[in-house]
Amino acid sequence: GLTTMQAGQTLALYGLAAMAASYFGGRLCDRFGPLRIMQWSLALTGLSFWALGVVRGRLAISAMVLVLALVAEMFRPANLSALSAASDPGERTRSIALMRLAVNAGMTVGPTVGGFLAAAGYGWLFLVDGATSILTAGLLFFAFPGERAAAPAPRSEAKMRAGSPFRDLPTLAILGMMFLLSVVVFQVTSTFPLSLRDLYGFSEAWIGVTLASNTVIIVLFEMVLIHSLARRDPLKVGGFGSFLFGAGLALLPFGSGLGYAVFTVAIWTVGEMLAFPLLTSAIAARAPEETLGTYMGLLNFSFATGFVVAPLVVTWIYQNLGPRTLWVSCGVVGAVVWAGLYAVAVRTGQRDPSPPPEPS
Repeated sequence: GLTTMQAGQTLALYGLAAMAASYFGGRLCDRFGPLRIMQWSLALTGLSFWALGVVRGRLAISAMVLVLALVAEMFRPANLSALSAASDPGERTRSIALMRLAVNAGMTVGPTVGGFLAAAGYGWLFLVDGATSILTAGLLFFAFPGERAAAPAPRSEAKMRAGSPFRDLPTLAILGMMFLLSVVVFQVTSTFPLSLRDLYGFSEAWIGVTLASNTVIIVLFEMVLIHSLARRDPLKVGGFGSFLFGAGLALLPFGSGLGYAVFTVAIWTVGEMLAFPLLTSAIAARAPEETLGTYMGLLNFSFATGFVVAPLVVTWIYQNLGPRTLWVSCGVVGAVVWAGLYAVAVRTGQRDPSPPPEPS
């Protein structure tokens, strides 16, 4: 019974809470261990989804959205921290790419399942989503039995302060570039479908087909691509990927038809495959063991901040200056991010800490 504006304001609360959860979730990982944070986050997320599905009234819904965001978004830095800690430095980028493959495979199935559930009743969305979160928490609990009793080793406060990302200027520069990139990435789920409708005249079905090509390309090619680039400087490659992401979107208003639309998706998908695993690996490589969670939390914080800022900026550009201006601006931002990351790479000389092992 909420208006469209009220619903948008309620969802904006999720983004604001996600910013706080990303940062503090990373710090909690450093104190209690990422596996424990993942378990509690998933369990509380499931309960929060169940509660959100039954509350009524704008105030109650807004309060539950805040709670849901705070507990759910702690999972992301914990997940990245656990994955980074479990991977050898030379394999970290491919581990992150494999995790992205799993996510994209799930995103390919998820909307179809969600559509059937919504057709049966929206209450089923909350019930099943909560149940899968709790089931996953149980899976983690029983998959790592030794971790249940073993508390994380105590960490020196002095070392944690010395290893603060706020003292690491190259990392802060990378996170700033990631914030700009996240503003561009936000277009894929917001103004990109609008442009396909307004500029190309696509129906919802054709928009879905166009976007589905993104996940198909990722599932088929990302692991192969990342393997071939294992010895390259992650910041330089990730910066070029950021440029391709912006360039693919910038090409959108200069053509028409399904084939051209899929062509633009293929370009920014290659950029996505280059940017996210390699830049995440670059951040993890700079993080001391004592503050790995904090670094990953700030990485997620940069994206959460972008997703809060982007709707305010890009919708104004879209409505007042037109979609062509918006998409060209995305290309400019992609070029700026490329230049910024290249400058950091040149200054730090950062490469993957060690080459991948030779195949046996």
